[in-house]
Amino acid sequence: MIRAPGSPARETSASWRTFVDGLVDFLLPGACVLCRRAHSPGRGGEATEDSIVCGTCLARLVPLALPQCARCGHPRLSLSIPLPIARPTAAGPTWPSAVDLPPCRWCTRLDPAIRIVRSVCRMDDGTGGELVHALKYQGWHRVARPMARRMARLDWPPDVREERAAVIPMPLSTQRLRERGYNQAEVLARALAPHWQVPVWHDILRRERHTESQVRLTPSQRTSNVSGAFAVPAHRRAMLRGQHVVLVDDVVTTAATLNAAAHALLEGGARIISCVTFGRAPDSGDRAASDDDSLRN
Repeated sequence: MIRAPGSPARETSASWRTFVDGLVDFLLPGACVLCRRAHSPGRGGEATEDSIVCGTCLARLVPLALPQCARCGHPRLSLSIPLPIARPTAAGPTWPSAVDLPPCRWCTRLDPAIRIVRSVCRMDDGTGGELVHALKYQGWHRVARPMARRMARLDWPPDVREERAAVIPMPLSTQRLRERGYNQAEVLARALAPHWQVPVWHDILRRERHTESQVRLTPSQRTSNVSGAFAVPAHRRAMLRGQHVVLVDDVVTTAATLNAAAHALLEGGARIISCVTFGRAPDSGDRAASDDDSLRN
C-alpha cells in the first residue's frame, strides 16, 4: 500500500533521523579547524556544510579598510593622507568622488588588461591568514565554502556582473601540483562558481614552467619569476576569444602573478580579465587594522 507523503511512517522516519543526528552531534561534536573548539553545526550564521569553521572565527576576518579604489579595491588612504572632507553646498554636504581622492598607488602595478580586482580580507590581521593556510597547506578543502561565500558577496560593477563568462583558477606547476596534491585556487573557484552561476574553466590557463616560491622575493624579483610562466593552449583559444573572465586565487601580494596570468589570457584571446582573491597582503603605507574606524564599534 502506498502511503501519503504525510503518513505516520514517514514522520517516524524523519524523527529517527533527527534523533540520530542529534546523538552524533552530542557524542562527536564538530570542532573548528582554526580554534579547535567544539561547536554545534549550523550555528554562527553559516550553513551546516560550512560548520568546519565556527562563526566566531569567521567573524574575526578583517576586511580591507574603506574607502577603497574603485578599480583595484585597495584602501585608498594611508596614515600620511588625510580623510576626505565633505564640501558644504546649498543642497547640503557633498563628499568627494573617486576622482577627487589621491591617485591609487596600488593600481599602478596592475596590467592595463585587468579590469578590476577584489579581495575579501587582510592577511596580516584576524583569521584570514589562518583560513588560507588551512586550505593551502593543511588540506581542509571544505574551508573553501565559507571563503567563497564571502568572495561572492564582494561588490562588482554592473558590467562585470553581466559579462563574466567563467572563473579561471590560477594554475600550479606540475611539480607543485604533484607535491601538494591539489590546487587551492581551483578548490576556491569550484566553490565560488555556483554563487555566480558560471562555469569553471580549469584547463584554459596553464603554468608552463615551475617557478620559485614568491614568499621571500622582492617585488621586482616576483615579476621576473613569473614572467612568461603562463600560456593558453592552442585548442582552448576559440573558447576564450572575446570573453570576460575572472581569475581566482587565494592571495594577492604585489599582483605580479595576476599580471603574468592576465597577460597570457589576453594573448590567448580574452577581451577583459577581472580578478578575485580571498586575501590581500598588506602594502607599505597601509593603515593598520586598528586605524579603521569601521572596526572600532
